[in-house]
Amino acid sequence: MTDKDKIISNLNKIKENIRKACENASRNSFDIKIIAATKYANPEQIQILIDYGITDLGENKADDLVFKSSIVKGNPIWHFIGHLQSNKIKKVVPIVQYIHSIDDLSTLNKINNLATSIKKIQKILIEVNISNEETKYGIKLNETIDFITNALKYDNIKICGLMTMAPLTDDFNYIRNIFSTLRNELNKLNNHFKNLNLTELSMGMSNDYQVAVEEGATMLRIGSAIFI
Repeated sequence: MTDKDKIISNLNKIKENIRKACENASRNSFDIKIIAATKYANPEQIQILIDYGITDLGENKADDLVFKSSIVKGNPIWHFIGHLQSNKIKKVVPIVQYIHSIDDLSTLNKINNLATSIKKIQKILIEVNISNEETKYGIKLNETIDFITNALKYDNIKICGLMTMAPLTDDFNYIRNIFSTLRNELNKLNNHFKNLNLTELSMGMSNDYQVAVEEGATMLRIGSAIFI
């Protein structure tokens, strides 16, 4: 099986699993974006995705983002899904439509300044560490209102939703609770901030995306399930 055949076969399996998960949750699969996590993919593999119709790509590292985005053709929508260091902002902001991993106001201030200078509205998601794992980034669940209140001061930032990472575990009931907690938090925030209209829930990766779909995910960050 060629690399292309393997990737397309994997994508078809993923789409079918999403369709089944949507049926279980009475959802429409058109409301869900597959963001192909390209951390371990080379430009040729990424091009296969684009040619097949995957338009949303997620990269973890700024230098890899610059390199891969300069090579692939087809004008994909780039998402930055890794932890964003302040010294990498100048590389990331001009390229990506979404930054999923915002958990620091000083970083957000610098993003806003650059976005203002290039006349761009930068879309962001706020990363929430629901599992309270010390090894994960993200603000705490009880910090979301204060964080958003401060983030709304930036004119060139558009807050689109929330992001989280579930622990690596086979306990899918625990994972489900993580995802449902994020969904409930999004609803609470929309009730608190009447005109904010948060719509995006970035949650679910290769090992747990079906549970994420059932719990309301709108963006799935899938890598190894596509390429391996």
